[in-house]
Amino acid sequence: MRTVTADVGLEPVDGSEALAALTAAATELEAQQQPAWPDTAALSEVIETLASYPPLVFAGECDILTDRMAKAAVGEAFVLQGGDCAETFASATADNIRDRIKTILQMAAVLTYGASVPVIKIGRMAGQYAKPRSSTVETREGVTLPAFRGDMVNDFAFHETARIPDPQRLVRAYHASSATLNLVRAFTTGGFADLRHVHDWNRGFVANSANARYEKLAKDIDKAMRFMAACGADFDAMRTVEFFAAHEALLLDYERPLTRIDSRSGRLYDTSGHFVWVGERTRQLDGAHVDFVSRISNPIGVKLGPKADIDEVLRLIDKVDPNRTPGRLTFITRMGAGTIRDALPAIVDKVTGSGATVTWICDPMHGNTFESSTGYKTRDFEDIVEEVRGFFEVHQSLGTIPGGIHVELTGNDVTECLGGAEKIIDSDLEKRYESVCDPRLNHQQSLELAFVVAEMLSQA
Repeated sequence: MRTVTADVGLEPVDGSEALAALTAAATELEAQQQPAWPDTAALSEVIETLASYPPLVFAGECDILTDRMAKAAVGEAFVLQGGDCAETFASATADNIRDRIKTILQMAAVLTYGASVPVIKIGRMAGQYAKPRSSTVETREGVTLPAFRGDMVNDFAFHETARIPDPQRLVRAYHASSATLNLVRAFTTGGFADLRHVHDWNRGFVANSANARYEKLAKDIDKAMRFMAACGADFDAMRTVEFFAAHEALLLDYERPLTRIDSRSGRLYDTSGHFVWVGERTRQLDGAHVDFVSRISNPIGVKLGPKADIDEVLRLIDKVDPNRTPGRLTFITRMGAGTIRDALPAIVDKVTGSGATVTWICDPMHGNTFESSTGYKTRDFEDIVEEVRGFFEVHQSLGTIPGGIHVELTGNDVTECLGGAEKIIDSDLEKRYESVCDPRLNHQQSLELAFVVAEMLSQA
């Protein structure tokens, strides 16, 4: 992550007027999936506190990412977005953050070396503390309590006090995100991400077939680096990496107070993360979430499921990207392995025909979730691979660009998704099922997926 002060190339605007309009919209528009805060006075105090805190990211960093996303839209780069389904305060430890970063760096090395394409690394982290829910309540053994909406709202423990939404958790989420970003910056700019240390990223992970394959690739990278050194190549570009933070802009009581006026341009930026997205449940054209992201200058993502209405998608473009700025808008498709080849082509075709330059990213996780025979929410690795394969096939058939993947993963050796080289089966899920929400790929499965995608990219 780096800070820049260059002009963004846009005409300056009246930032105070834009911020006032954003604040006014908070009272005028309906926002889906928001907690029922019991103490509105406490919430108001928290919002004031958040508004007084320093930004977590900077406008210039967001502009850099917009430029990078524009390159992915035309095939000059590829986006790798990965991290927890729902971050927890307890898991925001140095070891867990390091292992997630290492996994993403390993996956990026596989994609870059295997497909000869620059990889834009975006962590689904430092803000992913809230989750939309299909029901406002949860019932267990005849007891009904408010649903768990993420550590930013309430606690996963199933008792009455724990499930009461507490606005002070918004402040705790800010501090956890700040600490996470500090460590990410240290890892990615302090030498840890230096490509000459590509073997070190494998240390600490258990021996398995994916790591063995990665180690072979690391030796090839070492050989290439030695060749370049012998030729007098400058390694400055290899010492650090750009790493961006992203999360779903779900809780507007958190996102709005962290929205700031950029001193260079007067434009608004949500400084809670570089890239924020609107989910399938909150992308109503006349809703508060779409209105919010239309007013900020960050690069924006919108999730699209298999039932997305094409006319609504085109109107979303008009609302969020009226100036048709490359890199501004990303569509993250979540169709399901058995549906993507039927549902995606018409959407991509119509969007392309509209003249908009959007970045297409495949989320192969959310359309492939089911309950296992042992009662765990899970996904099958083969379904995940199959959806990515369908994503590439659709874009190849239309002559459009598959711009990236969006994956829920962890650097830990959990047993939450079935399949992979380890052949995780139903009875294995209980061994290390640690997610408080959706199942994640473990370290080995993440690396396996990277090798598969690298092959697809090299053939695209």
